[in-house]
Amino acid sequence: MQGTSNENAYRYLTQPEVRFLDAAVARLIPADELGPGAKEAGVACFIDQQLASAWGTHGRNYRMGPWPEGTLQQGFQSRFTPQEIYRAAIRETNVHCIKQHQKPFEFLTPQQQDEVLHGLEDGGIELESLPAKLFFSLLHRNTMEGFFADPMYGGNRDKVGWRLIGFPGVAAASYNDHIEEHNVPYRVEPVSILDIQEGRVKVDSQGYPKHAMLGQTKPE
Repeated sequence: MQGTSNENAYRYLTQPEVRFLDAAVARLIPADELGPGAKEAGVACFIDQQLASAWGTHGRNYRMGPWPEGTLQQGFQSRFTPQEIYRAAIRETNVHCIKQHQKPFEFLTPQQQDEVLHGLEDGGIELESLPAKLFFSLLHRNTMEGFFADPMYGGNRDKVGWRLIGFPGVAAASYNDHIEEHNVPYRVEPVSILDIQEGRVKVDSQGYPKHAMLGQTKPE
């Protein structure tokens, strides 16, 4: 994955494409009573950083074909690069939305947006350049990655994905103080690689972070 520490810099996506992705990822992982969603976590920025990298152009992949229909076990089989998939699919999905609802995707109601996403997922919507299922599969996977990856890659801002599941991030050097604790959640302030690189956390002599414990109540 391509890393970045500038969450506001877009290197590949246009602003209309960013608005489409902000709306789409907000439906895939919405903000709710448990916390912020994918839009707030900067998933569109994460996707942009990956598209601007060698991954986005398949710069390290063999691309001479042939291109038969592959199985799930064979992985990515498309002649299109991720850059080409996002650019064409966003444009063509918006064409569909305008034909059906007279508005691009970002201006549809949440219910209409969900219907469009379901149509992409099950192939009910036909895109001109590529299979809708291919685009949705890539979008869904990248949304999950952007929500849970280290913030150094542009998403998971304020580590909202890690806070949601209680993931501590970069491992500490030792957990000796907790060995005898049983059935007690290990609640700490999550530590990212970016936190260490930018000196926002204390580290030991070997460079491992010192986790800051959060308040917790032990079971009786």
